[in-house]
Amino acid sequence: MSQDRPDESVDGDVWASRRMPPWIWKAVIVFWLGFLGTILIRYAYDKLFSLLILVLLSLFLALAIEPGVNRLSRRGWKRGRATLVILLAVIVLVLVFVVAIGTLIGTQIADLLQNSERYVNRTVDFLNDTFGAQIDPGDVNESIQDPDGPVQEFIRNQQGEALRLSVTALGLLLQGFTVMLFTFYLVADGPRLRRSICSRLTPERQRRVLDTWDLAIDKTGGYLYSRALLAGVSALVHWIAFQAIGTAAPVALAVWVGLVSQFIPVIGTYVAGVLPAVLTFIDSPFDALLVIIVVILYQQFENFVVAPRITARTMEIHPAVSFGSAIAGAALLGPVGAVLALPVAAMAVALAAASGERHELIDDPLMHVPEKKTRRSERNSERSAGKRRRLGRGRNR
Repeated sequence: MSQDRPDESVDGDVWASRRMPPWIWKAVIVFWLGFLGTILIRYAYDKLFSLLILVLLSLFLALAIEPGVNRLSRRGWKRGRATLVILLAVIVLVLVFVVAIGTLIGTQIADLLQNSERYVNRTVDFLNDTFGAQIDPGDVNESIQDPDGPVQEFIRNQQGEALRLSVTALGLLLQGFTVMLFTFYLVADGPRLRRSICSRLTPERQRRVLDTWDLAIDKTGGYLYSRALLAGVSALVHWIAFQAIGTAAPVALAVWVGLVSQFIPVIGTYVAGVLPAVLTFIDSPFDALLVIIVVILYQQFENFVVAPRITARTMEIHPAVSFGSAIAGAALLGPVGAVLALPVAAMAVALAAASGERHELIDDPLMHVPEKKTRRSERNSERSAGKRRRLGRGRNR
């Protein structure tokens, strides 16, 4: 019996060493809970993605109109009434723009349908004279009017899309109403929202949050200000060019190009140039070619001359950073992300500049920057330095 005990103790030790440690079960449970939580979060994100986009748009619009509401509030207006007035003004401007462009497109389409034969003859003559083609205008008109031809079949197929377009338009109206509703509550109850957030923070963190909030308002306003300036310059240049070329409704088309080109980053000018090019092509293909050349040349002029100067003064962000942020925003959230990326990047750059320790630079030719300041740039630099000092004091406290 005594001789068997050592063997039993050895077997017990081997069995104990082969048992799994107690923490293994906890790790397995944590793993599966994390896995299931990830699936749940991804499912919720997919379902709430459209709502997230609407909230981001509402926040962006709220930051944009906050300065105007604050000015009206200081003059004795109630915040709710001031917010409602500014939002109504924004809605009216958008409706006027949409109606003007829609009327122009509808008029051109109606004119094209009524005088299709004349436009076809003019286009065919241009192709024959320019490229030496041997196209018979009569054959082209017959193929267009043929009930069994591809053109009439395409028109019949598009008639069934009217219901889908109506549903899409109704959905866009509902989304716009949702954005306006969120924006109204974010701005009208802005002080209460900030009080609710800051009431859970220490005084030092309250100052940091409020300075960051003020910086977000400043950068969003700077973004809209720079976009408005660029849109105005673009509209003016294109109006002069369209007037010289002789396009239909040059003012409306110039405003279209100016606005669309600025609020669709990177490729906005080319997207906006499609409409005037197509409408001009109906009257004169050669004039349409001139319109395309004007759009391309102005895009280069804006990228290398106008935009860097305006953006640097209003948002203080490097052109390479703005370009990269627009691409990253588009990759993450699509067109909405591309629009919102610039003010977010400007705010991130300002926050990064306000944090951390700064040291005196050594004298080296690689760091030489020629000084070229104007009064406006000096005022902007002083204002940004003041904001950075306030953020720095909030962190030091």
